[in-house]
Amino acid sequence: MYQTKAIVHLFLGLTVLSCTVSVALAEEGHRSSYYKDGQIHVNVLGTPEGKPLTSGHWDFKPSWSKTDDMLVFFRRVVNNKDVSKWKTAIHIINVDGTGLHQLTDGTHTDFNQTWTRDGTNTPIWNRKKPKGGGYQVMASKVGGKPGEEIALTGKSYSTWAYTCLTDGRILVDSNPMNKQGRGYYLMTYNGPGKLKFEKIACKLGKSGKLARVSVSPNEKKVCFEYTKGFVHKVPGRTLYVAEFDAKKRTITNAIPFANEAGKPVWFAYPRWTKDESSIVYQAGGDLFLYTLASQATEKVSTDDKADYRYPHGEATPK
Repeated sequence: MYQTKAIVHLFLGLTVLSCTVSVALAEEGHRSSYYKDGQIHVNVLGTPEGKPLTSGHWDFKPSWSKTDDMLVFFRRVVNNKDVSKWKTAIHIINVDGTGLHQLTDGTHTDFNQTWTRDGTNTPIWNRKKPKGGGYQVMASKVGGKPGEEIALTGKSYSTWAYTCLTDGRILVDSNPMNKQGRGYYLMTYNGPGKLKFEKIACKLGKSGKLARVSVSPNEKKVCFEYTKGFVHKVPGRTLYVAEFDAKKRTITNAIPFANEAGKPVWFAYPRWTKDESSIVYQAGGDLFLYTLASQATEKVSTDDKADYRYPHGEATPK
C-alpha cells in the first residue's frame, strides 16, 4: 500500500508528509462519510478521525442521505477473491452512530447503495442476479426488514443504478428489456413492470465506459470514472467532470481532473461536496479533494498508514 501511495503522490505532485493537509481545508469544513480500514467514519476532511460509527466488521461505501441524517452502506458477510461472489447485507445507520439496522439478509450480492432524492428517502442498490449474470435494481425503506425489499427492474436484462434525481428518475447503465441497446439512461419506476427508460446522449460513452457516475446537488454537473475502450479495468481510470442536462438528457464538455495519463493506480469514487465547490475521491489508499474554481488538488486523508476509500459528501447521495 505504501508504495502505491507514494506513486499517487508523485503523479499529483504532492509531498508525502503527515502534515500535508492544509489549514484552509479544515476551516472550510467539508464533511464526508468514508471507509477507513473497514470502518465507517464521518469527519471533516483534512482532520484526524475520531471514533468510527462502525467497528468489528468490514463495512463499505457509505452514502449520505439528502436529509442529512442517515448513511446507507453494505457489510461484507462472506468474502471471496472474486468480488462479484461476495455476500453482503445492506444497513442503515444514523450519522451520529445510533439506529443501526439491517435491510437485507446477507445471502445476496448487494452493492453500491444510495438514496433517492425525491423526498421519499428510499434506499436503493444493485443486486447480482442468481442466474445469467448482471444486476437488478432493488429498493427498500427506512426501518425495513430483510425480505421486504422489492426489485425495480426485471431479471431478463441487466441494470446498474448509479444515482438519482429529485424528479424521481434514476441514472442507470442498462440494456432495457434487451431492446434499446446498452447505454446510460434515466429510468422512471411507475410500479411493478412499469418502467420508462430515456437514453442519455454522451459522446465520451461512445469510445469507452463511464463508471460510478455522481450527479451534483443542483443536478447540473456529473463526475465519474472513465476507461477508454470497453474492457473491464479498475486501476488506471481517469476521473472526469462534465455538464449534465437532465431535461435534454445530455452529458457534455467532459474534462479530466485526475489521472488523465491513465497511470495504473486505483483512482475512483469521485463524489461531490455539499456546496458543489469540490469533488472528493480516493487514489491509492488516500483521499483527495479537487476544487473546481482553482483546479487545485489537496490530500485530505491524515493517516498515511490507513486505507481510505469510498468518500461521500455531507447530505449528497451519489
